[in-house]
Amino acid sequence: MLTDSHPRRHGLTCLYRCGNACAHDEPNPSGNEYFADVLARSVSRRGVLRAGAVLTVAAGASTVFTGTAAASPAAAPGGAPGGAPRGLDFEPVAPNTVDAITVSPGYRSQVVIRWGDPVVPGAPEFDFENQSAEAQAGQFGYNNDFCGLVPLRRGGGESYLMFNNHEYTIEPLMFRGYDAENPTEEQVRIGIEAHGLSVLVVERDRRTGQITPVPDKTYNRRYSGSAEFVFDGPAAGSDLLKTSADETGTVVLGTLNNCAGGVTPWGTFLTGEENVNQYFANAAAVTDPAGQERAARYGLTKGASERKWERFDPRFDIAQEPNEPNRFGWIVEVDPYDPKARPVKHTALGRFKHEGANIRLTRNGHAVAYMGDDERFEYVYKFVSDKAMKNGNSRRDREHNRSLLASGTLYVARFTGDSPPAEIDGTGTLPADHAFDGGGEWIRLASGDESFVDGMTAEEVYVFTRLAADRVGATKMDRPEDVEPHPHTGKVYLALTNNTDRGKAGAARTAPADEPNPRTVNTHGHVIELVEAGNDATATTFGWSILLLCGDPNDPATYFGGFDKSQVSPISSPDNIAFDGHGNLWLATDSGQALGINDGLYGVSLEGPTRGRTTLFATVPVGAECCGPVIGDEFVLISAQHPGDLDDASPEAPASLFPDGPGSQPRPSVVNIWREGDDGGPGRIGQ
Repeated sequence: MLTDSHPRRHGLTCLYRCGNACAHDEPNPSGNEYFADVLARSVSRRGVLRAGAVLTVAAGASTVFTGTAAASPAAAPGGAPGGAPRGLDFEPVAPNTVDAITVSPGYRSQVVIRWGDPVVPGAPEFDFENQSAEAQAGQFGYNNDFCGLVPLRRGGGESYLMFNNHEYTIEPLMFRGYDAENPTEEQVRIGIEAHGLSVLVVERDRRTGQITPVPDKTYNRRYSGSAEFVFDGPAAGSDLLKTSADETGTVVLGTLNNCAGGVTPWGTFLTGEENVNQYFANAAAVTDPAGQERAARYGLTKGASERKWERFDPRFDIAQEPNEPNRFGWIVEVDPYDPKARPVKHTALGRFKHEGANIRLTRNGHAVAYMGDDERFEYVYKFVSDKAMKNGNSRRDREHNRSLLASGTLYVARFTGDSPPAEIDGTGTLPADHAFDGGGEWIRLASGDESFVDGMTAEEVYVFTRLAADRVGATKMDRPEDVEPHPHTGKVYLALTNNTDRGKAGAARTAPADEPNPRTVNTHGHVIELVEAGNDATATTFGWSILLLCGDPNDPATYFGGFDKSQVSPISSPDNIAFDGHGNLWLATDSGQALGINDGLYGVSLEGPTRGRTTLFATVPVGAECCGPVIGDEFVLISAQHPGDLDDASPEAPASLFPDGPGSQPRPSVVNIWREGDDGGPGRIGQ
């Protein structure tokens, strides 16, 4: 059944990306205390906001390009309030509903790679009318989301290894005449192969700014829904992960519904398995009370799945393989430089609907990963590694660094505020101190084989992390998506995409507005800035404040860091986060046209008199979501996901012609954007 319960999000995306999660009761029935109940225990904001110096340990692998590109010290904002700071000096794009990539004047765009383009050398060119699982296994997957780059040092050109994940498939737009009740086995196999990950070499022409894929036999590869992955960490080998096909509980086929991600300081890629519950069928077969509670908490489907994969592969049938769902919902790490290294699912980082994971190094080189669970009323997490990163780039050093996320301590966040509860009325009106802010604490869940949650073993904490977080009283947030530390300041930014059920009358499972989530029926989402105590990523307390309350600037329920709202662009549903070399924040949106405009990429100033200045840099085509931004000095990469996803769309009547024009089908793509310099070559972004 198609349901449009997401604010203006179209039904196919709701159905095939997250299994219509917003149409069902939230799977979090916990009676966790809300803000008003814990106000008296609020951490002193003055104490936690004292920031010490931060020292970033240099990466041994080499400089990486990512959504969190390495930043230099933040430049002084230019001019008076309203003037453009360095890196954001571009003419804002007018909000629009154009079926194209729209960029700021003086900028150009180019499609780098599309669904179905060859990745593995020898893979065939894409043929919409004659697809096959064998072909798709070597081609670029569907609905690319996260994008990351690491440099590939060879020859005299500018080469990179590019990583993309392929979140989910929309079968009614992929196959002509698709019958959702009776998919063919070949359609199912194509769908499985269209999920997963891609690694490929790309080259950038410094003269023209164009970026093109290279058919490289050494590095190019696909990891699909049928590829082999391995578990590491404290839950690897657990009885909870064993199946009839894998009696060791250490090897799993496939990765599914990968959303955001990150590039580590040691030069690997992280990607998060998100809405994996929808792929598994027949949870009603689970009869023991503990198993039923776990299945419900993770939103497993009681009957047939939407894609019907269980008809052709028993691992998707819970009645036959009750532990198979436990093998999905993890953070995955891929080493792009080592094609022989199998990708790893890290159990120490917990299992939930991972949006992604992003790393900050401590002063002594320990890795701290920040993560969000992308569902209404879910939680924010972090992980602190036991071991420190090695700065070398030898094979031994790289193997050591790939093990950093295998052991450490997993935490979940509890937020408190510093305003009287009566001042948080759900309208978005600022309290008397003119800020939504406060403190919080990181609550330990598990470390190694030790559980800190009463009634749960360590293995249970890692595999059923949501239940563990419920028990310790974590704060229910408005869909925590990307959570990323600023590469220079160490401040952590949280994208809370939206939550239309916050304070909703008559909702079966809801929560009232509180200071970290101050609007009821939060259609447009917000962004939180978090500062660890002493600016120490291993701290167990923090301060926080809301940077943006998104929406129409003319709406009094919006807030842009105190900046003049007449000089900002309308923005809804912040999703992916990135930073540029000047220290500016960049936000990609997933609004489903909640404001009646296409999604896009926005630049946000964080410092000085322009703090909160939010300007639209580029928009994606009709029906598309803007994902996976990479912000370089001379180019920007974005992912245009699910173009043409309108409720009445079909291959017979496509709602978008992006990227190939008349007579074509819409194809999710990676897009390169650059500025035309004065000398005819590419110029610097935002300058």
